[in-house]
Amino acid sequence: MGRGYIVEECVEKYLTDLSAAAGSCETGLFIGQCSAQRDFVVLAVRTPHRETEGVTESQRKPSSPDSIDVEWVAEHARQVSRMLPGGVSVLGLFLVAPPEVSKEAQNTLKKLVFAVDKSISKSKLWDPSEDDVTERITLHICSKTRKAVCKTFDVKDPKCSAKPADWRYQSGISSSWPLITCNVQVDLQIPVTSENVDKSIKDGLRTWAKQIESALCLINGRAVTDDAELLSGPKKSTKASQQQTVRAQLLVSAEDADAGQMSSAVVQECSGSVRVSGAVHCRAYIHTNKPKTRHAAQALKRDVVNTVFSRIEMLLEDLLMNEGDLVSGQQDLPQRVFAPLSGSGMSVCDYIFPDENTADVAERFKEMLGCDLAEGDVDISMEAQTRCSVLGVEDGCSEETTPTMHTQPSSEVVPKKKTALQYAAGMAVAAAVALLATATSLLYLNE
Repeated sequence: MGRGYIVEECVEKYLTDLSAAAGSCETGLFIGQCSAQRDFVVLAVRTPHRETEGVTESQRKPSSPDSIDVEWVAEHARQVSRMLPGGVSVLGLFLVAPPEVSKEAQNTLKKLVFAVDKSISKSKLWDPSEDDVTERITLHICSKTRKAVCKTFDVKDPKCSAKPADWRYQSGISSSWPLITCNVQVDLQIPVTSENVDKSIKDGLRTWAKQIESALCLINGRAVTDDAELLSGPKKSTKASQQQTVRAQLLVSAEDADAGQMSSAVVQECSGSVRVSGAVHCRAYIHTNKPKTRHAAQALKRDVVNTVFSRIEMLLEDLLMNEGDLVSGQQDLPQRVFAPLSGSGMSVCDYIFPDENTADVAERFKEMLGCDLAEGDVDISMEAQTRCSVLGVEDGCSEETTPTMHTQPSSEVVPKKKTALQYAAGMAVAAAVALLATATSLLYLNE
């Protein structure tokens, strides 16, 4: 018997309706959480069809597995991964296909799984741990017979073969998952060099990410051991339990994150620096299958790193898409907002720029995650008073530069983004060059 998957019942209905309506191949993502014994799938979302000028809706649908746009599926997964809180991730993919192309399905799914993992991994600044699960689920559904074949692939082994998996439906699996929250103050000055600007920015963020990883995590104000149980009190059934909110605090040391190594001052030549400062709201969800405090701490720390890096990426990508420049001085990064995920106890997130409104966010939730939300469902209160900001390049790398924290939107107007689908389509082309292209323009401001 292979790896086990506990799947929310709403996923079964979603896949049944999708396969009944499928006239050709349809792909999509599974979203949920991994644990040592089994994985939990809470949401399935179809890959949106790529908008192409002069092409009809039916023509955009792939007619066979060979015609599936692998880069587009991977880009959708990258966009979706930004919208997930800590502890929740893309677990795999599904493919709905007619019976005549069923022989090609497994090879296509393997290709998609590895492409998706590669795309998402590019935005991970934290190091994987021994506890991380590397198996990804794939589900092939015949659009005619509704028969489903469930397999897993190990994304760390390119030569791996498919393994069988156990796929079981259950209701309310995430309704009582504990919510871990914290607010983190960010104050970074990243030196950049003219030789390799994009690498300088990412290296600076990686150094900070290691500090976050090694930070002491307090749960409800108390330091706890790694193997301590997160939940206390009498055990309850999943359906009867109420969701608990756990308050956490991260105590970050400015010392070198590599324990046991002597730290020393380093003189580094640079052309300028980028300053990031502000406060961010972070949250993570943990399954109720005997969760440990170390699992909660790890999920929360990764959410901290992910949300800061995602905002920087999004600002640079937005400027590149709209042919704008990151001007000298302060420019606001997008604010994190949340919305409830129907049928679960979780919320998903997105990021709103100063010139956007909740209607724009609701549209992206619909297109990227298939969530039908009213504008009032979007919670913008978590970071309403504390906006994380990025500053333009400063001459030199003086440590005496005073960090600036702004709680009001910048007077600089960020160019309006396109619709979510057009935005994602552009990102598929721009993502590989966004950091380099924009950062190069930053250096130009100093000349």
